[in-house]
Amino acid sequence: MKEESLVFGIRAIIEAITAGKTVDKLFIQKGLQGALAKELISLVKENDINYTYVPVEKLNRLTRKNHQGAVAYISPIDFYDLENLVLQVIESGETPLFLILDQLSDVRNFGAIIRTAECTGVHGIIIQKKGGAPVNADTIKTSAGAVFKIPICKVDHIKDAMFYLQGSGIQLVAATEKAADTIYNIDMTIPTAIIMGSEDKGISHSVLKLVDQQAKLPVYGTTGSLNVSVACGVFLYEIIRQRM
Repeated sequence: MKEESLVFGIRAIIEAITAGKTVDKLFIQKGLQGALAKELISLVKENDINYTYVPVEKLNRLTRKNHQGAVAYISPIDFYDLENLVLQVIESGETPLFLILDQLSDVRNFGAIIRTAECTGVHGIIIQKKGGAPVNADTIKTSAGAVFKIPICKVDHIKDAMFYLQGSGIQLVAATEKAADTIYNIDMTIPTAIIMGSEDKGISHSVLKLVDQQAKLPVYGTTGSLNVSVACGVFLYEIIRQRM
């Protein structure tokens, strides 16, 4: 983590949340009491922020400074509003290309995907607020700084984002080895959003049911599947090939 992304002290964390900063992780000391602590908990619940109660020893390991029983990691980037971003892309006259990450949890895979997405002209990456990999120092490093150059949208529910994209005329293509068609049989010259799943479970069943197309990569070895960031790169470059 970058040191500047760490915020400690109840009042400082309250001010960060009130200012609209995105809290990736929040650790609160077990048994923390007091009016200010109650205010923090109330604000955290109101803003649907993930938090964990931990022993004071955990907080002391995170920082040697006076944390007052609360330490938070603040995202180093500002997230985009999905609806505004989609409208902006459509109005630009370019053929929309979005990337949806369904519960991707590894920060290095996340960073590698961000780097490839920026290189291939993806207009925006969509992630869910809960359960996905955070934007932290490892993400920034693996993305080679591309995280600062590409819009990332955090949404409450992936499925709501999918409905909005479909309503905006953007087809949803799921990258899954369960598909009957390979990516080479799918027309991606039209407005498209690619959905990539988590490293261990792939795309969730409820998300798969909503997509317009499913596509797989041909695999001739015995391993069975590619690393998700590698697979994502192949998908994105096939889109470039089709659109050139």
